[in-house]
Amino acid sequence: MTMEKFKDEMAMEFFGRSYSLAKAGVQCVSCGKSATEFRDRLSLKEYGISGLCQTCQDEIFSEDMRDED
Repeated sequence: MTMEKFKDEMAMEFFGRSYSLAKAGVQCVSCGKSATEFRDRLSLKEYGISGLCQTCQDEIFSEDMRDED
């Protein structure tokens, strides 16, 4: 199984959306909103991996988690 297929299957299971279609439409795989503005390069890179917009990243990756670095 390719990574893209795996991401599509996981996104469908968790969010009910296609990872590939969300990325093609520059949308968030979680909330479906536009994913064009990011706080920094790391957040943009995370979008490339997970397909999550900045708002959804902020909700998922809490301050407590970021402080562990």
